Amino acid sequence: MTLTSLVPLPGTRHVELPRLSVLVRHAVPRVLEAMILPVVVFYAGLLVAGVTGGLVMAVAWVYGGAALRLARRETVPGTVLLAMLAITARVALALITGDLVVYFLQPTLGVFCAGFAFLTTAGARRPLIERVTTDLVPLPGHLVGHPRMRRLFVHLSVLWGAAQFVNGTLSLWLLFSEPIKTYLIVRTAAVAVLMLAAALVTLFAFRRVLNAVQREQALAG
Repeated sequence: MTLTSLVPLPGTRHVELPRLSVLVRHAVPRVLEAMILPVVVFYAGLLVAGVTGGLVMAVAWVYGGAALRLARRETVPGTVLLAMLAITARVALALITGDLVVYFLQPTLGVFCAGFAFLTTAGARRPLIERVTTDLVPLPGHLVGHPRMRRLFVHLSVLWGAAQFVNGTLSLWLLFSEPIKTYLIVRTAAVAVLMLAAALVTLFAFRRVLNAVQREQALAG
């Protein structure tokens, strides 16, 4: 089963989520690329050549990823282009000020903004968590608009909003109270565990509600 099995077949209203193992295989490379390897690369540069080495390695990682996609004749996603702009600005500010805290502060503030967005849109007609979900999972309209699914989106908005605030608070505390090396290791591990826990809760809640909705619709039909 692949992620494409989320799309209902023509003429049917049934939707089936992939097995957990399929979702894990889909997610692990993205988590490694976005969360784990950037920290490893920065830390390696920091150990070998100090602060400047860490910053240079961070830039090389992002730009190298874009260059590799171009070499493979793949389209560079907009998110990667934004990451290139962001890393350039962050590194420039860190080099100008000579303070690594500036480099790590911007993404932490972004985490708080994401948490605020999840929470403030929880009761909206189309919460942010719904937009994120339907971007990743092509759900049919009859499922998205179901009252059970609407309640689930509210609950997931609160879950992910709270998770992001915990993430941001922990990151700020570590950033201002611990050495950068400790910050990198502890923060990366803690955030990975926190996001994994939130993702698992989301998956199991989604499966439960999806199955309930489809049983209800089968009985009604």
